Amino acid sequence: MDTRIQNNRIAELVHSQTRVQSQSAAPGFQGVLQDQLKVSGHAQTRLQSRNIELGAAEWERVMSGVTKAEAKGSRESLVMLDDVALVVSIKNRTVITAVDRANLKDNVFTNIDSAVIV
Repeated sequence: MDTRIQNNRIAELVHSQTRVQSQSAAPGFQGVLQDQLKVSGHAQTRLQSRNIELGAAEWERVMSGVTKAEAKGSRESLVMLDDVALVVSIKNRTVITAVDRANLKDNVFTNIDSAVIV
């Protein structure tokens, strides 16, 4: 599949899931979005370029980690989810970047004040 087509399809999927937020309070990914977990453009690009796919259950785990970090007063947190690391702005409830296991080696995460393993 052409990378450009694949990237456009992923962007459409994220966009359509964002639209569902305002239309439904159903559990799953829509429920996570209802809680205002956003994905920055940079993070979206990283998710696409690294072929990181998170399903509803994974996004719910991320949201759980964000809620826990918020309860502890965190501002910027590293959320570890299986083989994926996400840097999340807790205050803005925004995923800032995403890294998969293959790209974790020799990576340094800066400007975080907490880490959550979900």
